[in-house]
Amino acid sequence: MNTKKLVIAVLAVFVLLEVTGYLIHSVLLASTYMEEAISKAFRPMAEMDSMMWRMMVADLVFSFFFVFIFIKGYQNKGIMEGVRYGVYIALFMNFSASVAQNVVYPIPFSLALQWFIYGSIQMVLIGVVTAYLYKPAEAKQA
Repeated sequence: MNTKKLVIAVLAVFVLLEVTGYLIHSVLLASTYMEEAISKAFRPMAEMDSMMWRMMVADLVFSFFFVFIFIKGYQNKGIMEGVRYGVYIALFMNFSASVAQNVVYPIPFSLALQWFIYGSIQMVLIGVVTAYLYKPAEAKQA
């Protein structure tokens, strides 16, 4: 395992996760979240803001395991390996989470579908970044 590349990839994934998360939730879905029926399902904004550090810790842990699991299955197949990995993670996490949240919380199916679609794009993007940045020492020498 190339520890330096691991750390670089984890940090890059974390930053990209934060940026894309902001774009998805604070830009693309902001007006949807403001709808009265949907806003009732969430904590007040001030309360969420005061706990946002928890989300960042969770995203950092996610970033580590996203890269770590990629490394464990690394096949040296380039960017397409990252695309495939991103799709696998999107289907594993985003599909099940979006469906479950639509069942548990009073949110419309259209919002759950947007979470799945945007989250899947996000996972593929960070999969590509991971594949681009992480190359074990042995693969570089070959």
